[in-house]
Amino acid sequence: MTDGPENRARAEALGAYLKSVRSGAEMSLRQVEEATGKEVSNAYLSQLESGKISKPSPNILHSLASVYGISYENLMERAGYIAPGGQRTREQKHGRAATFAIENLSEDEERELLKYLAWVRSQREKS
Repeated sequence: MTDGPENRARAEALGAYLKSVRSGAEMSLRQVEEATGKEVSNAYLSQLESGKISKPSPNILHSLASVYGISYENLMERAGYIAPGGQRTREQKHGRAATFAIENLSEDEERELLKYLAWVRSQREKS
């Protein structure tokens, strides 16, 4: 596989997404390394977040999804392993609109939105 513009763009988008999720979880690179049982080193995650790694392994994506509490399928789509899902039921929606809107946010705005999302999800779990 060549490292063409499409692959670079996908790697950068995946990296930016992972960095925003990690920031929202208020975790350092080293904390993620520890939480994954050192399966994902902080150096590797740094390269992944900066878009230098274009195709992380599905195992790495699974570890990160578990630590961050996010959808493994979403990460697999973002990494280009699987095509975006077709028709999804209302319960299966994964917020594509939010991912497009998030690109123009400052880091502070993004961090606050992720905190709010965590709060909304915690309220849903209580009911």
